[in-house]
Amino acid sequence: MKSLLRKHPLLVNSLLLGLALVLSVAIGSVFIPPQDILQTLLGQPSSTTNATIIYSIRLPHTALIALTGAALACSGAAYQGLFRNPLADPYLIGVASGAGLGAVFVMAQSWPTDMLGFYTVPAAAFIGALLAVLVVMAIARTGKAVPVTTLLLAGVAVSSFATALSSFYMLYSNNELRRALAWLLGGASLSGWSPVWAALPYIAVGLSILLFSGHQLNVLQLGEEQAQQLGMRVERVKLLLIVAASLAAAAAVAFSGMIGFIGLIVPHALRLVWGSDHRLLLPLSLLGGASALLLADLLARSVLAPEVLPIGILTALAGVPFFLWLLRRAKAQLYW
Repeated sequence: MKSLLRKHPLLVNSLLLGLALVLSVAIGSVFIPPQDILQTLLGQPSSTTNATIIYSIRLPHTALIALTGAALACSGAAYQGLFRNPLADPYLIGVASGAGLGAVFVMAQSWPTDMLGFYTVPAAAFIGALLAVLVVMAIARTGKAVPVTTLLLAGVAVSSFATALSSFYMLYSNNELRRALAWLLGGASLSGWSPVWAALPYIAVGLSILLFSGHQLNVLQLGEEQAQQLGMRVERVKLLLIVAASLAAAAAVAFSGMIGFIGLIVPHALRLVWGSDHRLLLPLSLLGGASALLLADLLARSVLAPEVLPIGILTALAGVPFFLWLLRRAKAQLYW
């Protein structure tokens, strides 16, 4: 078993993702046996009710959650490699706070709750996330370079400002407060295939760039000066990685809300088991992030059934202890 884990990490994580996908589609208010799911996908449904539940409810929800987990974890792995810091995550340079500000701003306007009104929220969140990243990069830029330290400090400042504005809007929009809180706590509230198709192009473009950037991230671990001496155009690579990771994370946050710690926990856990070669770590993070968030979503739908807990609560409950352990481990290594 240990040999299989060490020698075939992609196979193991693909099997885990397959299991998570099956469980996500099968388990709910109505349990659907895996054989019925297979028959339905093959065009021979055991009942029209099961077919409707699978195609119209379970599959699109599962696909959106899997895409979100993959985007957050893969972006997290890229940020951790780019900043050479295991405590980095996709929200480090303002993605989450910008998305939150955009979403809360739209909700504060008491927009209609029909389908058009619902889709203005993810659109505003996506625009807010990208604007926040652009502002952070503009502030951090020094000439033609974007120093990592300045980028992080600018991210903290912009995140704090956006969070303060979000709190202001929530304070003066009592009618939409519950809706805003539900979005900020995370969870794919939109149903059907439309949000999946809307998020897919951005996530696919961002993740495709990241998956082909493993070698560049490995070289950056040697330091920017060393990477430049080896012929890498460091600033162009850093900009491309930041844009790709932010694009994928922004699309995920826009349609699934602010789900924390997946981008921190999953890449670091995979790095502890299979090493820090980003050519392997990035695809593993894609698979592992999708599996982890699917299992968290399944737990969120089961703990207080038929009520559904926001996924962000569960990922925070699991993520905070892991973060504190990681912080203590980093401090111990620094001390010794």
